[in-house]
Amino acid sequence: MENEHNKLFPEDQARVDAYLKRGYNETERKPFRPLRLLFILFLMVTFFTLFSLGLARWFGVY
Repeated sequence: MENEHNKLFPEDQARVDAYLKRGYNETERKPFRPLRLLFILFLMVTFFTLFSLGLARWFGVY
């Protein structure tokens, strides 16, 4: 073996590399948008806050 840290024989490593290059494991992803995520979280927290305040008023707690 070439490298002591490499646990596979060269022919096994070649099969693993060939499997990984087949494209099955590659997935096209949209770019991550952190501001969009923050906006959605802000909307959800606002909605649940207003909803809980509405329930509290309706039941006479607040």
